Amino acid sequence: MKPDKITEAAPGSEDAQNAHDNGCSCGSAEHAGVPSPECMPDEELLYDLADLFKVFGDTTRIKMLYALMGQELCVADLAELIGATQSAVSHQLRTLKQVRLVKFQRDGKNVIYSLSDDHVYTMLAQGMTHICE
Repeated sequence: MKPDKITEAAPGSEDAQNAHDNGCSCGSAEHAGVPSPECMPDEELLYDLADLFKVFGDTTRIKMLYALMGQELCVADLAELIGATQSAVSHQLRTLKQVRLVKFQRDGKNVIYSLSDDHVYTMLAQGMTHICE
């Protein structure tokens, strides 16, 4: 049975050594249970997650996502709102669609874009909260 609270052992003590008998090589007695490699997500999922986070590495795409947080917009309105060309917006929308951060619907000749789901909103809000703390 594991204790409810991990207590710190004095460096070099028998308790500190026992805390690392699980194979941890970090030198810290702060944690007792290092997850096994089997607990790690599949390599392909990790690759996809890294690709998703790469998309957030472009200021223009972030502006576009923020612009779409509260409204649906066509390319022309989105371009005007963020101060970019329609061509640049269209190019970035293709990237955002590929990773399913935005969705679209046709309205006659216009294509209207919006965030794909609440997860996108949550990721942006959590990211902003993190950097503002």
